[in-house]
Amino acid sequence: MPSGSCFCGETGVSYTGDVAMKALCHCNDCKKITGSVFSTNIVVPGEGFEVKGSPKSISKTADTGNEITSYFCGNCGTTLYRDGASFGTMKVIKAGVMDDADIINGTAKPDVELYAPLRTAWQPKLDGSADKQSMS
Repeated sequence: MPSGSCFCGETGVSYTGDVAMKALCHCNDCKKITGSVFSTNIVVPGEGFEVKGSPKSISKTADTGNEITSYFCGNCGTTLYRDGASFGTMKVIKAGVMDDADIINGTAKPDVELYAPLRTAWQPKLDGSADKQSMS
């Protein structure tokens, strides 16, 4: 069962089942929540998704106009995953929290870029990825 954890190890996630999508996201919300210029995400079914610990959450209206909730460790602040109406029952795991480097290097390699028009000018398009406006 693939699993991941926060910086301090207090909170974590795991999942079973097939990964539905692997995506870089360039939306403004992802830039803010990661403190970077994009986020790398593994989208997995809600069934078989498990949380270790008691993450805190914050919800807001996303760029899509739908509410999105981010779940993070209350101790160290690491964002672990997100969910919301745009994703149905899917969970959007931040790939950098995965504990197994093989997952980050293989399973998590993005095949799509979301909000590509918002990509930072100095960042090239990811080879082999498709551009989409959003998850929905």
